[in-house]
Amino acid sequence: MKQRELGKGGPTVSVIGYGAMSFTDFYGPAADEGSMQVLDACLEVGINHIDTSNVYGMGRSETVIGDWLRKRGGQCPFTIATKGGITRSPDRRFNNDPEHLTEQLEGSLKRLGVEAVDLYYVHRRDKAHEIEAVTETMAGLVKAGKCKAIGFSEIAPASLRRAQAVHPVAAVQSEYSLSTRAPELGLVQACAETGAALVAFSPVGRGLLTDRPHDAASIRNIAFMKDNPRFVEPNLSANLEFNARFRALAADMGVAAATLANAWLVHQGDHVLPIPGTRSVKHLAEVAAGGSLDLSAEDLQRIDAVLPVGWCHGDRYTPTQWEGPERFC
Repeated sequence: MKQRELGKGGPTVSVIGYGAMSFTDFYGPAADEGSMQVLDACLEVGINHIDTSNVYGMGRSETVIGDWLRKRGGQCPFTIATKGGITRSPDRRFNNDPEHLTEQLEGSLKRLGVEAVDLYYVHRRDKAHEIEAVTETMAGLVKAGKCKAIGFSEIAPASLRRAQAVHPVAAVQSEYSLSTRAPELGLVQACAETGAALVAFSPVGRGLLTDRPHDAASIRNIAFMKDNPRFVEPNLSANLEFNARFRALAADMGVAAATLANAWLVHQGDHVLPIPGTRSVKHLAEVAAGGSLDLSAEDLQRIDAVLPVGWCHGDRYTPTQWEGPERFC
């Protein structure tokens, strides 16, 4: 597994991390015992960067990680990132008040059973606060010893530069994959410029870049996906046709489609770190393999020929899902 810094001067982590939203029922039923087996498997395949949030299962994801750590005697072999700022309240969906971010981090630390997390993200921007003020709040948490570094999720390049002028931003988390390439229109570049890692979530396109994509029947049972533009007809059928082409290419190259998708991301910059999530130990091995696969210029050209920029049918979010992420192009 290749290694990279999690932000300029930050800890060295595996280039492939793990997105622990999969420890909840977001994409289907998850068993805590199975989640702990996935954490065991992360160590076996060389993954040492775990990403979670206070709202993943309303604390369940963090609790599973904390329980796993306690069973090991409290010693933590992982670099742990978590997030705060989403409330799930219909009256105020996002809250970046200093008191709220501090309170939520305290709750995360308690569930995780650690004194500090390696990285604390603002999960979503709250328009009631300028980003400079929010960055000052986060810097205060670093000074207090509650987190070692700060980050932001789903922000625009301009916002990153404004935050960076106040305090070092270790990472920006954004959806980025062969099916979602908008970050290439400024965010990839701004992260490289400022020294922030670009932590890429949904690197296999919510299954569209795997050998086992969701079908219409399974999508109906997944709340997030059943109305998502990419997974409703006629977009779903069109996207599955591209999936078949990508699977064929991966097979011709002798690797799983998920391996190839993650390897492609790793080659998009020395600061890009994918964080795939899965409930399957077998699938974990496939995505992790992307962290050691070297691709030639010819390989990258073959991938672009099969999945050209803009191939994916449908927006990545519904109008409701777009509330919070910052659009910049």
